[in-house]
Amino acid sequence: MKVLIFCGLSLILLAACGVEGAPVRPSLDAGVSVTRGGIYPSASVGLNKGPVSLRVGL
Repeated sequence: MKVLIFCGLSLILLAACGVEGAPVRPSLDAGVSVTRGGIYPSASVGLNKGPVSLRVGL
């Protein structure tokens, strides 16, 4: 499992520095919602390259 995580992070860093073409812009968003029912944290990570954007909410 550690090897898989290491390989994934390596590929992200390689793509982010622009070695294989135009750089990919990573993004991270975090937020907190406060309602009568409680406090809810939220987060998302994403990659942007030109007109294409990929986001994953956590």
